[in-house]
Formats: sequence, C-alpha cells, structure tokens
Amino acid sequence: MSAAFLNPLARNGASVINSARSIKSWARQLLALPDEAVVTVSELACHVPGCPPKETVVLVMQGTDMLQVSLHMAMKDVTEQDLAHALSDAATAGP
Repeated sequence: MSAAFLNPLARNGASVINSARSIKSWARQLLALPDEAVVTVSELACHVPGCPPKETVVLVMQGTDMLQVSLHMAMKDVTEQDLAHALSDAATAGP
C-alpha cells in the first residue's frame, strides 16, 4: 500500500486552507480588527441562473456587530484588492 493517500475528491485542501487564511488576514488588516473579532471565510456553490458557479463569503463578527460580504468568485481567485473593494462597498451601503 502507498505511504501517501491522495484523495481524488478533495477540493485542493491545502490551496483552499491557504486562501482562507490569506483572506482572513487581509480582512483583519483592512478593518483593523482586534484579536477577539471572529472572521470566517466560506466558499459556496451558486445555483441561481446567471450567478457565477462559486461565491466566497466573508463574515466578520465583533461583539453584537456583524458584517458580511460576498465575492462572486472562487476563494482561490480572491485578491486583497477584491476584498478591499467589497468591504468598501459594504461600508458605503450601510446597514
């Protein structure tokens, strides 16, 4: 039996984890978040007609405040500039 098992169904595990870590770090820096703030990053499949096949959702929770932004692209494709733009749009849109 092979020493290393390669899961053919894995979603590029290390790549997804590294992308999520980068996006979380960028969000913390861009929003100047304290350590106790919670940042989650999820990649979702979109089944709505006309919607891109993948969507990255960033959720920031700080106390009772919550901010959610969606980027209509796969997590691996999100750049710091994409996130900065989405956060800026969310800030100007208000509650």
